[in-house]
Amino acid sequence: MGNNISDIIEDYLKSILTNEDQNLIEIKRSELAKHFECVPSQINYVIRTRFTVEKGYIVESKRGGGGYIRITKVRHTDHQELCDQLIGHIGQSIDQATGKSVVLRLLEEGAVSKREGNMILAAIDREVIALPMPSDRDVIRANVLKAMLASLKYKI
Repeated sequence: MGNNISDIIEDYLKSILTNEDQNLIEIKRSELAKHFECVPSQINYVIRTRFTVEKGYIVESKRGGGGYIRITKVRHTDHQELCDQLIGHIGQSIDQATGKSVVLRLLEEGAVSKREGNMILAAIDREVIALPMPSDRDVIRANVLKAMLASLKYKI
């Protein structure tokens, strides 16, 4: 109850990746839209917002009549590789929603415990980084998150 079409499409695509125990799916945007009785732009929205790099996916898209969307679930061999990939993705700044996605990915991959994830989320929260300019908060959030990821790479 209460699932919107975006949640349903996301769950469907993730179930294909999970149930078929594969890292890659290839779908036609128009066929998926037809299956869910929605417009293709709804499929684009789900792909763009729910299957991002920080959430562990690489998306390739080819438009046109024979176009497809290829979604690859990135699986890392170890937590160091995961942390390196996330550090590279963060760049110079990161907003709070994207930072949260990074932490959820760490939890999903087992790189941090729930407690550690909550601590990271608390440290990067906009209320804690209480600066008047969002762009300044995003730079500090990126630096804090990258420092924490770097510390996770090595066992002490």
